[in-house]
Amino acid sequence: MLQITMQVSTFGLSLVKLDIRQESDRHTDVLDAITQHLEIGSYREWSEEKRQEWLLAELSGKRPLFGSDLPKTEEIKDVLDTFNVLAELPSDCFGAYIISMATSPSDVLAVELLQRECHVKQPLRVVPLFEKLADLEAAPAAMARLFSVDWYKNRINGKQEVMIGYSDSGKYAGRFSAAWQLYKAQEELKNVAKEYGVKLVMFHGRGGTVGRGGGPTHLAILSQPAETIQGSLRVTVQGEVIEQSFGEEHLCFRTLQRFCAATLEHGMNPPISPRPEWRALMDQMAIVATEQYRSIVFKEPRFVEYFRLATPELEYGRMNIGSRPSKRKPSGGIESLRAIPWIFAWTQTRFHLPVWLGFGAAFKQAIQKDSKNFQMLQEMYKTWPFFRVTIDLVEMVFAKGDPGIAALNDKLLVSEDLWSFGESLRANYEETKDYLLKIAGHKDLLEGDPYLKQRLKLRDSYITTLNVCQAYTLKRTRDPNYHVTLRPHISKEYAEPSKPADELIHLNPTSEYAPGLEDTLILTMKGIAAGMQNTG
Repeated sequence: MLQITMQVSTFGLSLVKLDIRQESDRHTDVLDAITQHLEIGSYREWSEEKRQEWLLAELSGKRPLFGSDLPKTEEIKDVLDTFNVLAELPSDCFGAYIISMATSPSDVLAVELLQRECHVKQPLRVVPLFEKLADLEAAPAAMARLFSVDWYKNRINGKQEVMIGYSDSGKYAGRFSAAWQLYKAQEELKNVAKEYGVKLVMFHGRGGTVGRGGGPTHLAILSQPAETIQGSLRVTVQGEVIEQSFGEEHLCFRTLQRFCAATLEHGMNPPISPRPEWRALMDQMAIVATEQYRSIVFKEPRFVEYFRLATPELEYGRMNIGSRPSKRKPSGGIESLRAIPWIFAWTQTRFHLPVWLGFGAAFKQAIQKDSKNFQMLQEMYKTWPFFRVTIDLVEMVFAKGDPGIAALNDKLLVSEDLWSFGESLRANYEETKDYLLKIAGHKDLLEGDPYLKQRLKLRDSYITTLNVCQAYTLKRTRDPNYHVTLRPHISKEYAEPSKPADELIHLNPTSEYAPGLEDTLILTMKGIAAGMQNTG
C-alpha cells in the first residue's frame, strides 16, 4: 500500500489525459431545457445571433442558471453528469472537450457556459470538430467570429485547437470532395488564425481506412497544406492500426519517428501550394464527384436495400464487436449509420465503394470537357503532394479490391431484381480504375510500389478464402433453410482429431444464430480486416 501511495504522489492519479467528446445537439438539449425552465424562450428555436448574444451575456455575468429543480431527461442528466465529473476529479486527468458535429460559434460557447455552471475549476480547452462538408466550409467564418469576441480571445490565451473529421465528411460527400474540402478548410483556418494572432493546432480525426482519412503517416503529413502544421499536430489512431503502429516497443518507436520526421520535414521544406488553374479544376471535379456519389448513395431508391443485402452491415450492428452502437439513431438509412460500420461493411466485401465512388465521374467529365485537363491532371500528380497522395491511396485500395467477391455476394445474398444495380456499380468500379491508372501513368496497379504489390499477392488467396466463407455463412444466417451440399475434402489426419470438437472450439452460447455461425462470421470479419490492414 505504501508503494502505491508513493507512486500516486509521484506520478499523479493518471498517466494519460482523457479527452471528453459529446455531440453539439446534446448540449443544445441541455440549454433548451434551461431557457424553458427560466421561461425566457426556447434556445433551440433561437437564431445563431441570439444564441451567441445570450451565451456571452451569461458568460460575462455571475448568476447561476439552474439548480436541482431543473427538469432532466436521461439524455440531459447524462450530459450534466459528465460535467459534474469534470468538476470533481483532478484537472490533470483530462485534456480537451471535443464537440462532435460542431457547426457554429454557439456550440463552443455553450460548452464554456456549461463548464462554468457545473463549477469546473480549471475548464478544459474546447475543441470544435467540423465534420460534414457544409460545416467544413463554414468553419473558418465560425472561428473568425469566436476570435473577434474579447471574452473568448482572453479565454484561449492565444491558442486554439480545431479538429477536422475525415469520416463523416467522406460519408456524406465521397472521398474526393471530402479530401479537397478538408485541404481548403485547413488553408482558410490557418489564414484566420494568423489574422487574429492565434496559434492554431490542427487535430486530424483520421480513421485507419482510406475512406476515413487513413494511410501512411509520413505521406499524410507531407501532403497537408503549407503552414498548417508549424511544428505540432494531433491525430487520432484507431482500430487495428493501434496494434500495428504501437503494439510493440520497436513499432511504437518507429511510428513516433515517422511522425516527428514528417512534421519537421513539412516545416523545413513546405509542400507547394496548388496553382489557381489546379484549384479551379479541383473545384469543378469536386462538384461532379459529390453529385455522382450522392445520386447513388442517398438518392438511388435501391441503394439502401442493396447495401444491406450485399454487405454484412446488419450482422455487424447486431454483434457485440463495435466500440459504439453502429447507428446514431436506431431507425433511419445511411444518414444515421456511423462512419465506421459504413466503411467496414464495404471493406469486408473488398468493393470499397465509399473510397472510389465519384472519382471516375470527376475525371471523365474533366477530360471530356477539355482534353488539356488530362495533361494538367498528370502534372498535378507529378508535382503536387496532396493530389499524388490522394490518387496513390485510392490506387492502393483498388489493389486490395476484388469485384469478383462483390459479384459472389450478389449471387448468394442479393435479390435477383437488384443484380443489374450491382453490375452497374462494378462497371463504374472498372471505369474509375482505368482513369486512375491513366492519370498516374501506370499500366498496372501499384506499379510504383512493387514491395506492397508482392505482399498483397501473398495475402490474396487467404483473404479470398475468408470472403467466400463469409458469403456462405451470411447466406445461412439469413436463410436457416439453406444447406451447403458440397463440402470440401478433409484429410483423415484432420477428420479425426485427437480431442473432441467441443474441447477445441468454444461457441458463443448466447448467439441468436445457429451454433457456430456467429463465431464463424466474427472470425471471417477479423481475418479480412487483418488482411486489408486498414479498416479501423
